[in-house]
Amino acid sequence: MIYDIIGEEQKQASAKRTFVFAEPITSKGPMKSVVERRRNMNRRQLLQSMIFIGIFLLALIPVSYIVRTNGDVKDRFSGFYAEKDDTLDIVMIGSSPVFPYYSAPMLWGETGIAAYPLSSNVQRPAAMKYLVREAEKTQSPSLYIFEMRMYTMEDEGLSENMAYTRGVTDNLKYSENRLKTIQALVPESEDRLSYYIDLFKYHTNWKMFALPSEWGNWRYEKKNALKGFQLKDEVGPTARPEAAGADGKQAPPAEQEACLRDLLQYLKDNELQALFIVSPYGISLEEQQMFNYMREIIEAAGYAFLNMNDYYDEIGIVFEEDFADYASHTNVVGAEKCTTFLKNYLLANYSFTDKRNNDSYSSWDEAYRLWLEKAEEARETIAEHIVNEDYAERETE
Repeated sequence: MIYDIIGEEQKQASAKRTFVFAEPITSKGPMKSVVERRRNMNRRQLLQSMIFIGIFLLALIPVSYIVRTNGDVKDRFSGFYAEKDDTLDIVMIGSSPVFPYYSAPMLWGETGIAAYPLSSNVQRPAAMKYLVREAEKTQSPSLYIFEMRMYTMEDEGLSENMAYTRGVTDNLKYSENRLKTIQALVPESEDRLSYYIDLFKYHTNWKMFALPSEWGNWRYEKKNALKGFQLKDEVGPTARPEAAGADGKQAPPAEQEACLRDLLQYLKDNELQALFIVSPYGISLEEQQMFNYMREIIEAAGYAFLNMNDYYDEIGIVFEEDFADYASHTNVVGAEKCTTFLKNYLLANYSFTDKRNNDSYSSWDEAYRLWLEKAEEARETIAEHIVNEDYAERETE
């Protein structure tokens, strides 16, 4: 009897245990709540992680902008980004002949035309299309001017020194266009990661934080006092080139011709106006004939081509006095002459609105006043160099 009672109690207890543990099998009740809580926790953790990564990237970008090595190219690009949207009439794209040859403040002060040089040292032609895309993000210039000197050089020689590539890629703001520029300029065999995230290259450059001037680059928008113009007051005399104006044609390097045709098609597809120029310099016969060849391509596409090496007398350029480094780049005296010649060409062939009475362009008025002051000082220095035959040192290979 006692055993029967005990056995019955055990059966009842066992039945209760079965009832308790039977419920989770149906995926209802408490177990469902546990699963949902875990799912919600995972969502919260994912969201928190995404927020953390977002904050990290937001902090990483301005740090990257600041620690990029300082210099005139960085100042020029950040100055471009600092210009008010849709205020530039002209964007000049090209290599180092652009920013010491053509004084944007002088052009503004004499015409009310706002032009800015989006240029870097030894700029590879393959970069030009992407710089147009970058400019179009914030500006709607009525004219793009492309300096053509680099089109005569083989890209292999330019890409061997990736500093020439970084002059463009490392001075663009982070964006999809920057990624595409890197993919176009940097071969897959290279380590592209340090181009995509250039902080990997400049991570030891913390000294930039000690420079108050660099803190203004946290958004990569810092006004450039002379609107990208680089003033040179040295003298490097040389003889007037004999090849200028020569006849005959020869093709440029095949990869540069391909870049030119691709750029022309891009401009045409996007209905953008452009002028292609060659600045006066110590041109060789081979280079002159390459420009003759490219002239036909450019004019056939419906764009203007101006080789200033055909107009030394009209410009008034003096090779013994007007160059800072032996017919590679002009000093201020040469820049004034080239700017005047280009100004007259622009006024004769294009239509621009004089904006000198527009309050939105007060920074341009300030740049012109600064230009007048600095140019006068430079002219005096140049005159002394000529009298004393105190010439610039030649660069050695």
